[in-house]
Amino acid sequence: MINVFLLLGSNLGNRNAFLHNAIAHITRDIAPVVKESAVYETQSWGKTDLPDYLNQVIMLQTTLPAQDVLQHILKIEIEMGRKREEKWGSRIIDIDILFYGSHIINQPNLIVPHPQLHNRRFTLEPLAMLAPDFIHPVLNKSILELKNSLKDDLIVKKL
Repeated sequence: MINVFLLLGSNLGNRNAFLHNAIAHITRDIAPVVKESAVYETQSWGKTDLPDYLNQVIMLQTTLPAQDVLQHILKIEIEMGRKREEKWGSRIIDIDILFYGSHIINQPNLIVPHPQLHNRRFTLEPLAMLAPDFIHPVLNKSILELKNSLKDDLIVKKL
């Protein structure tokens, strides 16, 4: 079994319901959720004039290959009504693969570990809650070390 960490985010509509719905879809289509962080409210990153996000990190264990996990995630996002209209635009749901075990994957449609996770407080706060000692396989630092060295000053508050 591979430990897979996913970041969930929503900044449109009933954000909390969309996070719960995404978890239900993930449990149905990929694997049961083993751990989940608290939900955090975060200022929009990248495009700062958008509504605040709710973010949550979940961990699941699966034997599915990473590409299969990705395909299921993309299908779930579409089923939930996600529209990809602009980079960093508002969204009903966003599901990112942060880690697929300690694997390093660099394929045209999938880069794992997520290439920006170490720069984003909205990712590292909930991830540090679940796996503070997990070692980033590229940067060779723990999640807690990455969080403590962040330069990102966006407001991220635990709900």
